[in-house]
Amino acid sequence: MSTRYDDRTALVVVDVQNDFADPGGSLAVPGGAGVVAAVNDEIAMASAAGALVVYTQDWHPPRTPHFVTDGGPWPVHCVRETWGAAFHPDLVVVGDSVRKGTGGEDGYSGFTMRHPDRDVDVSTGLDELLRARGVERVAVAGLALDYCVKATALDAVALGYSCVVARRATAPVEVDDGDGAAAEAEMAAAGVELA
Repeated sequence: MSTRYDDRTALVVVDVQNDFADPGGSLAVPGGAGVVAAVNDEIAMASAAGALVVYTQDWHPPRTPHFVTDGGPWPVHCVRETWGAAFHPDLVVVGDSVRKGTGGEDGYSGFTMRHPDRDVDVSTGLDELLRARGVERVAVAGLALDYCVKATALDAVALGYSCVVARRATAPVEVDDGDGAAAEAEMAAAGVELA
């Protein structure tokens, strides 16, 4: 599969939000601002081919175990109804958005989240949305390659979709050197195509 689109393909645009894509964001991805134009190119190709375009957004409450202020690994980011949680202003938005972490759930995938109290994965609603539209293939773009893009792509394959990551339309956060390359290797080993 390449990033060719048709009416059985969905483009999942992952977390192209100010806190990740803007250099002033609290968890800015290196090169994140430059990814927006490439993501918009994918959106244009998908839309022209009649493919579904759907977006994910981190949409955290002000306090969550996901944040370093509450014992988690990440700076406070993408708090619902704030500038940081809003889509980057240059992003073309033409479809529905699935919001993640709204109730303090943890996780990175656009498909599943870890329930904060029951230690089980729960659906974000993305899988149900895609199946209702007859989607068989998923293309993934957005931020960040080594976290939310990777987790979304791996879940897509586990759920039975064929999946391609639009490599030029993503970038790694690289908490540790080599995280991006390791993410690519993990996705390739799981059957995700990198195009």
